[in-house]
Amino acid sequence: MTDIVVLHHKIHGLDPNDYAETIRQARPDLDVVVARTPDEEREYLAEASVATGYQIDSDLVAASETLELFACTFAGIGHLPLEALEEANVTVTNASGVHGNVAEQVLGYVLSDVRNLRCAWEQNERGEWNHFQSGELRGSTATVVGMGPIGKEILARFNDFGVETIGVRYTPKKGGNADDVVGFEGTLDAAARSDYLVLACPLTETTEGLVDEQVFGALSTNAMLVNIARGQVVDTDALVSALRGNDIRSAALDVTDPEPLPVNHPLWSLSNCLITPHNAGHTPEYWSRCADILVEAVDATSLG
Repeated sequence: MTDIVVLHHKIHGLDPNDYAETIRQARPDLDVVVARTPDEEREYLAEASVATGYQIDSDLVAASETLELFACTFAGIGHLPLEALEEANVTVTNASGVHGNVAEQVLGYVLSDVRNLRCAWEQNERGEWNHFQSGELRGSTATVVGMGPIGKEILARFNDFGVETIGVRYTPKKGGNADDVVGFEGTLDAAARSDYLVLACPLTETTEGLVDEQVFGALSTNAMLVNIARGQVVDTDALVSALRGNDIRSAALDVTDPEPLPVNHPLWSLSNCLITPHNAGHTPEYWSRCADILVEAVDATSLG
């Protein structure tokens, strides 16, 4: 009798079989299987109470009479067939909180930029011993747009470095771990005060195209943009123009619009733009953290 079905979805190059084994170690009393093919998905979901992966087909949801919980291994769930899941009375959880490590990548981008390590790496490749100038992070100001689990971790890292922080969230009255917390209507003013503008928000009607020509105009010429949210939060054409015109100093992008970024896209040719292939969330602890969330949710099902 199958209790939990792990759908065969690879994330950040991580093997879903390892995810299944992590769940088995946490709940050895339950039968955990990996569905490797569409036929196995249908077979196992005909009797399982729990399924986990980054997506599930609405037909599979409708066909299962036993499914109670779908544990999404992504933080965002907008891509899921939510109406079908609700109609089938299936509870949905997400992987919010597993990506705290993204804050380390953000600090890596920022520290590399402020200490001018790109220059050091280029000189190293050429075998050159030339002194170069760099700056200090302490005493600067950083705005983090989005104060969910990832945003809070980013703010905590900045606070550790003695950075003045501004947090942007939908409900600023909730406060948070930033020195100043404002609503999205305050984004432009926050950008004008910032050396670093970090995007860690979900993609919504409010955030789509949030960082546009007006925001780039408000940022100082010494400012850096970091995007680990979604590519569509930034107006790509406006970003290219700002980087080409030195309207801002630099950008670091783990997400782009479009994505993947075409090989002939102008962002690739800009020396003041660092691009990573949407892998800021990679961590060897990913499956362990997903399993913790799943096991907690399982306690509320018939398997609990």
